[in-house]
Amino acid sequence: MATSITKIRNVCILGHGGDGKTSLTESLLYLTKATDRLGKPADGNTVSDYDPEEIRRKISIQTTVDPVEFGGCKINLLDAPGFFDFVGETVEAMRVSDTGIIVMSAKSGVSVGAQKSWRTLKAEGIPAVLYIGKLDEEHADFYKTYEEARSLFGISVAPVVVPIMENGTAVGIVDLVTKKAYSTAAHKTTEIPLPASMEATVEELRAVLAETVAETDDELMMKFFDGEEFTEEEFINGLRTGVASGKVAPVFCGSAVSGLGSEALLRAIVDYLPSPDQGRDEIDISGGEEKPFKITESGSAVLFIFKTVADQYGRFSFFKVLSGKVTPDMTVSNTVSGATEKLGRIYMVRGKKNTEVSEITAGDIGAVAKLTDTRTNDTLCAAGASAVIKPMSFPRTCYTQAIIAKNKAAEEKIAIGLSRLHDEDPVFENALNAETHQQTISGMGVTHLDVLVSKLKAKFGVEVELVAPRVAYREKIRKVVEAEGRHKKQSGGHGQFGHVKIRFEPCESEGLEFAEEVFGGSVPKNFFPAVEKGLRECMERGVLAGYPVVNLKAVLYDGSYHDVDSNELSFKLAARLAFKDGLPKANPVILEPYGELKVVVPADYMGDINGDLNKRRGRVIGMDPTDDGMQMITAEVPMSEMHSYANDLRSMTRGWGSFTLDFVRYEEAPPMVQASIIEEAKARMQDEDDE
Repeated sequence: MATSITKIRNVCILGHGGDGKTSLTESLLYLTKATDRLGKPADGNTVSDYDPEEIRRKISIQTTVDPVEFGGCKINLLDAPGFFDFVGETVEAMRVSDTGIIVMSAKSGVSVGAQKSWRTLKAEGIPAVLYIGKLDEEHADFYKTYEEARSLFGISVAPVVVPIMENGTAVGIVDLVTKKAYSTAAHKTTEIPLPASMEATVEELRAVLAETVAETDDELMMKFFDGEEFTEEEFINGLRTGVASGKVAPVFCGSAVSGLGSEALLRAIVDYLPSPDQGRDEIDISGGEEKPFKITESGSAVLFIFKTVADQYGRFSFFKVLSGKVTPDMTVSNTVSGATEKLGRIYMVRGKKNTEVSEITAGDIGAVAKLTDTRTNDTLCAAGASAVIKPMSFPRTCYTQAIIAKNKAAEEKIAIGLSRLHDEDPVFENALNAETHQQTISGMGVTHLDVLVSKLKAKFGVEVELVAPRVAYREKIRKVVEAEGRHKKQSGGHGQFGHVKIRFEPCESEGLEFAEEVFGGSVPKNFFPAVEKGLRECMERGVLAGYPVVNLKAVLYDGSYHDVDSNELSFKLAARLAFKDGLPKANPVILEPYGELKVVVPADYMGDINGDLNKRRGRVIGMDPTDDGMQMITAEVPMSEMHSYANDLRSMTRGWGSFTLDFVRYEEAPPMVQASIIEEAKARMQDEDDE
């Protein structure tokens, strides 16, 4: 049965890894009888974490859609990963959500993940709700966590549900709007009398809530200043308005294990959170300009593909309906690729369970299988619509490894598998490095790439290993030398003869600058191209460590030839001999790539970051505050020192730090570094020869 847009709530569950997002989702599923078993992440039996990699690692890797029915509403819970390696999944969850619930632990307080989630929600204009969980754990402190959140996030943070504590244990909750108390046993909630010991606390926190709600409406503000009590209806309307506008970030609490507070949270989702038609407008970029696209039940069907799950059998595409309704066998056009697609069966998805449905209406989320030419970020339109919805922006990758097939025969399968996985995970990148001839894969960190490797094996039967990628060094000369190359070979009949004298000089050109100063025809002009070709081929492998030679000028100034035995091959080989003779004498040096690094961190970590950059031979060239209160350090660093930086920075800053690194130029490597590069290159070439 179709659900009216006003009765839909799309909510993403956010926070730090391990703070209880999946457990909260599981509690809400169990309470609403969407599942008959309360799963636990540690047991690998939750609705959300069904992927074999999630079960094995006991963490969320992908966003799952988990709809529940409560209070006459359909609530689409989008359980997003908390580990920063899988931030792309969080981007997808936020894009189709009208509210974000940030889960925090009453035991560990406001985590880095919670703070980053808050910043992202505010930047995207998405309302935020705070949930303080794990009240059943030892040393849990709701009030400490609440005060920390209010201190960090501001006065919009206001309590709506608070716990009843006895001897350090949460035994119930109080709804500050209704001033009613509840206890929960075996996920059954019962109203209980408000404890006398809580009355003063309830009045104090209710006053905080009233002051925050008063900010949402002029009449409520006047009433608040006059000292009048708000009615329950005024509280509800004020909270609904305040959440939608971002002026109120209500705080709830509970325990996912016992179900304490879960019903109150569901009731709040229904009463206080915006429906899709009250949330943010989408952006239509058709026609080359941005214009608002209002989510509405009227008009032709428009779908936005926000997530893809892929395997060897094809794609499973998740979509949000932005207008009209979607029905099976509907023909739609992909306004991004220009392709025409027939939808076939459509599904409501809960975890890994797909339920076929007859229609999906505006504001709701569904899925369809086997779309041929449609990817994540595409827009599908029925006849009469032509929107192109602005795509999601995913973060840049920051960690790269070389990928090697354990079985050479499987190399072709790697490309196919990675292409399919890229449909599922648009964040990672793979490429063939033309210089090092290595296949590379880039992601957000060690775990991200490790999961991709595991999926390659599980879904496509390809076993690979990851190794540190080779750095693309260069070689150049630093002084002028003259060299001679003479190639002579006689073996009956016509022989081979080529003789050249070449002056090698440093120059500014990136590659080879070839010139000739031959007088008297000592080398005929028709052999000049062969000499140049021989030199260019030699430049692919320098004389120090086999890296490409750059900034080289070669002037052919003399030589000799034989009327019968000279040919192009002879002069090409003579040029090679001159190259090998001359360059070692020209004071060759190894150049290493440098990049511009921009690191964004809280000010508290700047000393650690600068010290670490010094160890990496980096040069700090600037430090500037950012708009969101962070600090950006700009530095120039050798690329060879940055391979592990994504993981090291995360460790140094508890997950706060982010960075970009872009190549800028080559510089001479210090002597000790050069010696190490040469030694490593010789060892590698020896290994290649042995193979």
